[in-house]
Parts: sequence; C-alpha cells; structure tokens
Amino acid sequence: MGIFKIVLNKIPRPLLIKLSYVVKPFIALALKGNNYTDPIDEKSFRKFLPYGYETQRENVLSPSTLSLERHRLLWLYLKNETDFFTTSKKVLHFAPEQAFYKRFRKMKNLDYTTTDLNSPLADVKADICNLPFKDNSYDVIFCNHVLEHIPNDTKAMQELFRVLKKGGMGIFQIPQELDRAITFEDDSITNKKERAKIFGQYDHVRIYGRDYFDKLRTIGFKVNEVDYSATLSEEEIKKYCLQKGEIIPVVYKQKQISQIFTNSMQTL
Repeated sequence: MGIFKIVLNKIPRPLLIKLSYVVKPFIALALKGNNYTDPIDEKSFRKFLPYGYETQRENVLSPSTLSLERHRLLWLYLKNETDFFTTSKKVLHFAPEQAFYKRFRKMKNLDYTTTDLNSPLADVKADICNLPFKDNSYDVIFCNHVLEHIPNDTKAMQELFRVLKKGGMGIFQIPQELDRAITFEDDSITNKKERAKIFGQYDHVRIYGRDYFDKLRTIGFKVNEVDYSATLSEEEIKKYCLQKGEIIPVVYKQKQISQIFTNSMQTL
C-alpha cells in the first residue's frame, strides 16, 4: 500500500485537512517543473501526486492547490462558461474543498458561506438533511462529493432545492459510474474494508449510476449534464491532468411559470 493511500485511510479527514496546509508548500517546491499545470493557480510541476482511498490514481493531485481532476475541470467551467467570477452572488458551499475555499472567500463579488458537520473550514455546522437556512436563500450552491456520504440523499436533495433561489444554479458533483444505469446501495454492508472495496471509499454509502440525473429532476431541478472535457483539446486535458468524459451536473431551480409570465409582461 502506498504512503498516500495509508495516510488517506488512517488519518481522520478534519485532521488531514489541517496537516495538508503544513506540508503542501514543501511538496509543491519539490515537484516544481513544466510538464503539468494547475489552472486554479497556474503553477506548473514535473508531476502531480497520486490519490485514492482504494485504487490509487497516478498523477492527479495538484501539489499546490490539492485539486483533483474534478476540481480543475469545474474551475475551468466556472471561469469560461459562467459569470461566477464577475457578478454578485450569494453562495453556499458544502464541505468546502481546499482548492476553492480561500479563493472564493477572497472574491469581492461573493457573499460566501461554508457548511458541513465536520469540516474545520465550515462557517456553519449543519446537517444537510435539516439545514438552518431560509427558503430561496442562495444564488449558487456547491455540493460536490457529499451526497454519496448521505444515507437519505433524497432528503438532502430536497433541502438543497429548498434553499436555492428561484433561478439559482447548483453544482452537485458525485463519484459516478456512467456505464451503470441504476445506482447501487446496500445498507447491510457495514465493514469499512468491504465498503471501500465495493463503494470506492470506506465512508461512501452508494455508487451512483446515470439515474442520478433523473433523481435530481424528480426533486424539481432542471439538470444539464455537462461534458465539459469534450470542449477541450487533447493538449489541455493532458496539461491540466483532467479526466475525459466526466460529467458536471449543473442544476437550476426554475422560476414559477406565473412568475416568468409576469416578468415577461413587465418587459413589454
């Protein structure tokens, strides 16, 4: 078992987050080079680090921002395809990723709140299935690689829908097997090692299939299944160490038809 795999599986995540701030400057310096670039901070390295709780993926963890493929893909999408960096938005971020946390916090256009039950980066300690926020509160919600940890993901999705503003956008990334039609879960599997083998990580409770998108739609979201890597060149995918074919679930809470009609009449 590699050293990074041992660290991931043995050290509790809150402590791991704290320790990473200490060691990453030294790792980034040691791996400095020109082969690969992290688009989040635009720093380049001779290689990225391996990552994975069960199966290690080589050359995927950025030494500087600690971003993975999905973080870098999302950053490029937000930067190139949305107004996230330029217009005023009220943002709720679940289990904030280190790659984004400080950068989003410093952005003057964002009213930025983080939430989680355990993360030391959370402003509000809260249960995603029982959120302490008012209806229609946030323009943007990030909830990435969270729902696979939640036994009652239906309730969590309903809460996300409730606190998202009408017309607002959410991005709800999850680990997903796109060749699997139906999501698999089995509550009878309780052994951590067995869960890691079956679900990919000891604290995951399901493997999402393609039906994930339709489940979000049944909650009320409009869902865009964005294959953003398909818009990038082979050179960009290699340079940024991205995973081809990963889908970004971009969701919207549509305005009521009556409201849309009223707004349209007002513009006439």
